[in-house]
Amino acid sequence: MSAFSPETHPPSPEPDSAGAAGAGLGVGACPGAAEAAAEREAWPARLATGAAGRDAAIAELHGMLLRAARFEIHRRWRGPHRPGDEREDLAQQCADDALVSILARLDDFRGLSRFTTWAYKFALYEAAAKMRRRSWREREIPFDGDALALFADPRSGPHADLETSELLAALAEAIAGELTPHQHEVLVALALNEVPIDVLAARLNPTRGALYKSLHDARQKLRATLAARAMAPTPSMEGEIA
Repeated sequence: MSAFSPETHPPSPEPDSAGAAGAGLGVGACPGAAEAAAEREAWPARLATGAAGRDAAIAELHGMLLRAARFEIHRRWRGPHRPGDEREDLAQQCADDALVSILARLDDFRGLSRFTTWAYKFALYEAAAKMRRRSWREREIPFDGDALALFADPRSGPHADLETSELLAALAEAIAGELTPHQHEVLVALALNEVPIDVLAARLNPTRGALYKSLHDARQKLRATLAARAMAPTPSMEGEIA
């Protein structure tokens, strides 16, 4: 495994506006608007299937994505920095995955920003996702917990607690009687214990879409319970059953 070379400054692409200072990946003087527009057109053309020099363009883009991934991993890394640790391997994986996504979604690029600005987001997303998964790698996912704690407002006083006691009782009844065990687990893990959904998907093996649906269905049942009793959620509850 090669040594990790951290990027200590974010790899910013060239700014679009003339006169601004260029920064990041070897950028010197800021190009004008015409050059910025040319950049937006040049990258998709260079990366298109069958384009002359496509392999060189892919290699260049991969290098940019790798620098972006290194920066994000360095920023998020917790723990000692040791030669030969997994940071470089993670950065390479992020750059590879980001490149595959970009090539598959070239048609999605609308030219509203520089191509490199758009492309960097893929690398930063991949790095963030992999670092989240890494942080949970040695941890047990907590499925236990009182789901009703989602709806209690710790800042409320005795008077507010009395006003919401009936709401909480109705929600407790719905959680116990309406939610399936799987919906309860998903609600507790994602909403109460803030487990990243990609981590939960990797452990339970459903798709992210299936987990989103389970969470949506659980919240819908809780909303229906309140509606059937002509109750309205308090502002602090809105975000959890929206």
